[in-house]
Order: sequence, then structure tokens, then C-alpha cells
Amino acid sequence: MSIQIKIDTLFPDFFLQTVGGEALVPGRPPPGKWRMLVIYRGLHCPICKKYLSQVNGMNPDFEKMNVEVIAVSTDPEEKAEKFASELGLNFKVAYGLSTDQAWDLGLYISTPLDEAETDQSFAEPGLFFLRPDGRLHFAEISSAPFCRPDLETIKKGIGIIQEKDYPPRGIG
Repeated sequence: MSIQIKIDTLFPDFFLQTVGGEALVPGRPPPGKWRMLVIYRGLHCPICKKYLSQVNGMNPDFEKMNVEVIAVSTDPEEKAEKFASELGLNFKVAYGLSTDQAWDLGLYISTPLDEAETDQSFAEPGLFFLRPDGRLHFAEISSAPFCRPDLETIKKGIGIIQEKDYPPRGIG
């Protein structure tokens, strides 16, 4: 059973590797930075490529807002490298999220429709926004690649959170 993490609690501690060889703990943003984790389905997903291309184009705006963007998937290293390279991503791409870790985050897990899609189970999309202290401020979880939050709306919301010290919602 999924144990979706709660808003305003510390993001779970686990390690991932990034394309480029950096080990990171997704729930520990760099000092003073916010972190946006964008979970994508994997190299096989054309909708993910389009969405993360949009994130890539907006990344300078996120950087100005002191938000570090990291894309994460269950793909192995070679697929994540190919994904990042094909799109020319200007932010970190982590790989190797286990299906158990994804499940613990409350993400939906899918099995491939056939071998042409991919060769392993994978996490469906999610977006997690963490405060500098590693606490989850908001989350969006989807069961399909075409059900993702609008990035302009996300950017505006982050601006409001930061400018007005807008509190986390949905905690009771």
C-alpha cells in the first residue's frame, strides 16, 4: 500500500545518482534553495520530453527564484543520459528511482504495454516542491503522462509562496 508523504513534513531521505555522476539526496536542497523534483516516466515517453523541454526553457526563471530543478525517473543511467542529451537539459537529471521509493512517495506505477514502450515498470508523473528545510510544500501526482500541472501556474504559485510566505495547504 502506498504511503504518500504528507505536506509540511520532511521529504524522505534516499540517495540517487545524477547524469554526470553526482550523488544526491532529493529531500536535502542546497542551503537556502528551494527544490522542485519533476518525476518523469522515462526515455520512452514523448509527453515527458515535451514537458521537460518546457521546464528547461523556464529554468532560468526558476533559478532567479532560487529554485533548483531536478528531473527524476526510474530509468537506468544510460536511458537518463540519452534523455538529458536529446533534450539538452540545463538542470540535473537523476535516475534509478526504485519502484518501491516511487510507491512510498505516492506515485502511481505502470507496467509497460509492450516491449516497444519500455522494458521495466516505471513511475507515472509527479511534481514535488520542497522548502529549503527539506519539507514538502506542495505535490502533484498523476496517473497519466498528459495530466501534469501547468508550469506557468506553478511558477506564479512559487512566486506567491516566496513573496507572501504562503503556507503549505492540505495539511488538515
